[in-house]
Amino acid sequence: MAKPDDRSDNAEKIQNAIDNTRENIQETNDYLDEHADEISGQELHNLEHKNTKRERAIEGFEEEYQDEK
Repeated sequence: MAKPDDRSDNAEKIQNAIDNTRENIQETNDYLDEHADEISGQELHNLEHKNTKRERAIEGFEEEYQDEK
C-alpha cells in the first residue's frame, strides 16, 4: 500500500534548502576571500560558477516556498 502524500512540511523543507544553499554560498565566498590568490584561475571560475548556480536555485526555491505557504 502506498504512503499518502504528506506535504505538510514542504515549506519547512524548502526553507531549510534555501538556508543551506545561502550558507554554502557564504562559505565559498569566505574561502575565496582567504585563498583566491592561491587557487588556479580554473578553480576560481568553477567556484564562482557554482555560486551562480546556487543563486539561481535559491530563486526557484523561493518560488516553490511561496506556492507552499
